[in-house]
Amino acid sequence: MAEARYKQLVDRLAADIRAGRLRPGTRLPTHRELAAREGLALVTATRVYAQLQEMGLVSGETGRGTFVREPLPRGQGVDLQAWSANTIDLSFNNPSTPGQADLLRTALRQLAAAGELDALLRYQPHGGREHERETVARHLARRGVTAATTATVLIVSGAQHGLTTVAMSLLEPGDVVAVDALTYPGFKLAAEAARLELAPIPAAGQGPDLDALATLCKRRRVRAVYTMPTLHNPLGWVMSATRRRELVALARRHGLLVIEDAAYAFLAEGAPPPLASLAPETTVYVSSLSKSVATGLRVGFVAAPGECIARLERMIRATTWNTPATMTAIACGWLEDGTVERLENDKRHDARLRQQIAAEALGGIKRIGHPASYFTWLALAQEVRADAIAMALMRERIAVSTAQPFSTSAHVPHAIRLALGSVDLDTLRRSLGTVARVLADHTF
Repeated sequence: MAEARYKQLVDRLAADIRAGRLRPGTRLPTHRELAAREGLALVTATRVYAQLQEMGLVSGETGRGTFVREPLPRGQGVDLQAWSANTIDLSFNNPSTPGQADLLRTALRQLAAAGELDALLRYQPHGGREHERETVARHLARRGVTAATTATVLIVSGAQHGLTTVAMSLLEPGDVVAVDALTYPGFKLAAEAARLELAPIPAAGQGPDLDALATLCKRRRVRAVYTMPTLHNPLGWVMSATRRRELVALARRHGLLVIEDAAYAFLAEGAPPPLASLAPETTVYVSSLSKSVATGLRVGFVAAPGECIARLERMIRATTWNTPATMTAIACGWLEDGTVERLENDKRHDARLRQQIAAEALGGIKRIGHPASYFTWLALAQEVRADAIAMALMRERIAVSTAQPFSTSAHVPHAIRLALGSVDLDTLRRSLGTVARVLADHTF
């Protein structure tokens, strides 16, 4: 019981610090004062502060007391970018394969020699020019989005822009959206901007617990469900064909809009058909070239039911007017000449190799993920705190993400997500070896 109270107090103080209720520089009660206030033994109060200090949330100053530090830096909220130039980034994926810069040089030369440069300097149609939408529709059809046509496909500035456009145009402030209890942080941002309420659904094997979703729909007026059926981020699952059909049936029964995020779907070969092929009348499919080609190529795609297109186009106009014409032209050229397909094949091979390196470097540490994904999830032992691991790795100049940015429920599991796609293979191998050592040092 004392152990449970100790952990609850650590979690409560940590939450107050992260939420800003205890501001940086705040002097905390002395160890004796904390023990008396909480009804703890002095040694337990000392242990609480030691744990908070190990997590990087407080600092003890001899003769002065214990003070709140700045919360963990970038990487533990929705921003997963690396923290400094000399930090090894295992928090954010920026997958690239050799020769991509040369591809860009060639594409720019070809574009410069083309006869339509003047057209690229003018405003474009909000959802993309018709011939570009046709190219994208053919690409999505090859991905299994069989209903994709020029009339139902829009070009956006990356998948994040696509998700935000969907949230802000097809949903209303206050709408309830069912999401996985662990989900993509970017959708949390989009939901915040659109003032949506996220309702977490627990996982059940390789996918969300559909019984829990059905119960939620009976209890609340759920408007939509956001899901990543093919290569979930961060858990890496691929939903079975049976579960996809069950999800579609549930969505139809309760009138749910299905938002299907396929940003990483290209990595999972042999996956069942996308939800957009099973229920095109109620599914909005969002993908991009950010992971399959390059994160800096901000070109994404939205395939939606015909009646949604006008509202989506208006939101594209309100947010960006149109995707930059030069990038769209390059992207569509690469879709047409097979460059995207070649890069996707290269990255599937690269991701599998990185997963093999992770398996070797992390040894017997339990990993959750897909064998061809660019990330792996480490659920920590009960006595190990994710914040402490993240701070220990920061001291080793390795950036990782805890479960905090992915969590949509009140309970945030102690886990870390390792992004494997932003460093070279030798650096990845060495860094994962350090991760394994730090985890071993913190396991009792």
